[in-house]
Amino acid sequence: GSPRLPTAVNITWSSINFKTILRWQPKPSDYFYTVEILGQTSNTQRKCILTTETECDVTDVLRNVRETYTAHILSVASSRMDNFEQPPYAISEKFTPYNQTILGKPEIQNYTQKDSKMSIVFKDPLTPYMFPNGSFQSIRDIFKNDLEYKLYYWKDQSSGKKDATTKSNKFEINVENTKNYCFYVQGIIPSRRENRAGQESMVFCTSIGRNILDEYGTEVFIIIAVVAIAVLALAIVLPVILCKRKRAKLAREKQPLNGA
Repeated sequence: GSPRLPTAVNITWSSINFKTILRWQPKPSDYFYTVEILGQTSNTQRKCILTTETECDVTDVLRNVRETYTAHILSVASSRMDNFEQPPYAISEKFTPYNQTILGKPEIQNYTQKDSKMSIVFKDPLTPYMFPNGSFQSIRDIFKNDLEYKLYYWKDQSSGKKDATTKSNKFEINVENTKNYCFYVQGIIPSRRENRAGQESMVFCTSIGRNILDEYGTEVFIIIAVVAIAVLALAIVLPVILCKRKRAKLAREKQPLNGA
């Protein structure tokens, strides 16, 4: 019979905020891959049919996020080869989106530090899944009460971190009113055994009492100084030039006309 086709190896699920990509190796030569997604209760669905890629976006067939799925990656012969048998395939590990997708970075919308209060407002990451009205569901819409957020904060230039937890989209904490603070936020699913903590947001720092050098750096200070010197120089030089021109004009006007 015809030689058996290679099957996929190193199959991995990569999922952030429920956007899920299946990856594998090797690159095919003279054959194709087709992905089949098998759920516990849902019908088998095919994705990336006869592809030469080694990854496949399977997000839309994992809508039942609490279901456990398995992927079969079929190695399918090209049209030049006889193929009357079931194609060989490799089987992925099981994947349950609700338990295994990684929480993405929360987006900090606003933060203020006034007196001894620091307030931070942030947005839930969105998923690829939509409501009937076309708006995207957030991770909160899916995880509901299972979702928490953790704030890590510390005095600027210090290494001692404190933390706070919320079920809402806002933190309000007590701080020292004379100190600047830095912080970041990340989503948490406390009920999980793995992947409990999500990706960290960007780090932000408050700016109570900062001077222009702290806030913008020495580059801006140098630019301002150069501009100020240039303006000052112009203010000194311009009147001198105008005065000389005026004198030269008066001198010309006083000269007698030729032939007078």
